[in-house]
Amino acid sequence: MEAYGQILLIAMPAFFVLVLFEKFWGIWKGNDTVPLNDMISSLSSGITNVTKDVLGLSIAIISYDWLVTKFGLVQFEATWITYVIAFIALDFAGYWTHRIAHEYNIFWNNHIIHHSSEEFNLACALRQSISSIVRIFGIFLLPAALLGVPPEVIAVVAPLHLFAQFWYHTRHIGKMGFLEKIIVTPSHHRVHHAINPQYLDKNYGQIFIIWDKIFKTYQDELDDVPAVYGVTRPVQTWNPVKINFMHLWLLIKDAWRAKKWSDKIKIWFMPLGWRPSDVAEKYPVHRIEDVYHFEKYNPPLTKGMVIWSFGQLIALLLLLSYLFGNLAAIGAPGIFFYGGFVFLTVYSYTELMDRNPNAWAWEVLKTAYAMYFILTSGDWFEMNTFLPGSIYILVGYLVISAVFSVWFSFKKEKVELTNNLRMQ
Repeated sequence: MEAYGQILLIAMPAFFVLVLFEKFWGIWKGNDTVPLNDMISSLSSGITNVTKDVLGLSIAIISYDWLVTKFGLVQFEATWITYVIAFIALDFAGYWTHRIAHEYNIFWNNHIIHHSSEEFNLACALRQSISSIVRIFGIFLLPAALLGVPPEVIAVVAPLHLFAQFWYHTRHIGKMGFLEKIIVTPSHHRVHHAINPQYLDKNYGQIFIIWDKIFKTYQDELDDVPAVYGVTRPVQTWNPVKINFMHLWLLIKDAWRAKKWSDKIKIWFMPLGWRPSDVAEKYPVHRIEDVYHFEKYNPPLTKGMVIWSFGQLIALLLLLSYLFGNLAAIGAPGIFFYGGFVFLTVYSYTELMDRNPNAWAWEVLKTAYAMYFILTSGDWFEMNTFLPGSIYILVGYLVISAVFSVWFSFKKEKVELTNNLRMQ
């Protein structure tokens, strides 16, 4: 937990700088692929994901340590060869976990957030799940366990394998020659994120594209078929917390409404998108039929509201950095209360971005939640001890945040969308 928090203290600003670089690069080249509202939503999703992971809010059905103990046939020392084997094993496991998430209703809920953006950029790479409370990933590491790859090697290689999947989420890099035959490139992954019929459910590979070619799920990017991004049942919100659970909520409702008991059970294990016929007829859901003619999600926001939302994101990143840098000092249950504040903050300002008329209530709840801990302890999880006077800055932020968020919630004005905010 603490080690991962320290890694994120370096990784978070690095990812943020790269996202901004892509934004300004696109503007300079006349091809801005990073609308600000989409970027804020994506980065906010990343915040919720890393917070959940650092707090350890997930359960593995089968741990890798247990697999090694029970099934390890040999024992390897931690040499460079072991790390290479571990990397390949992780990639093999990642392919199958990724593929299953796309093929079965019950697992799609853990992955929908990653595909929810109707853009394709570095920021959308950070749209990662908070709903994957139960993990099945370890099951697919059996080959590594059989070879006796030490758990500490997997622990080192796993975050590197994850971070290595960031760079290819971009439209600014074309095809890469012979590398297209070996590794996953931006071209391959553009296909994976596309909802064009030719591209759906293809290119599941995470680092090596060879798995897709072996298991017949490979699709080349076609020059005459421009990729259109998103999900066929669009999420219609910037709120990453809502996105994480909307598919699960649909499954629960469909299972409840289905007349046949067999359908109530079957729906969870059927291919993605399957619904009982009686439920689908009575309770239709919006689905994109023509991927080349649909309206992207874009609630009207003033420049002031977009700037305000970006400011909220920056403030939260600073507060999150304090949490990750002081996990041991804050301790439990404090870190979990702090995590609650992080989630409330994201929920609040993304509801405002959605122009939800009740967004002000979430902001008031967030402020009341934070003020309770400040007033009962005289500090904010020992922050004033580390940074004398910081408590006054935090209180000032909370007050200003509440006032402006309530004002934006009730303010009625003509909204003019600028070209650099959101484009089809």
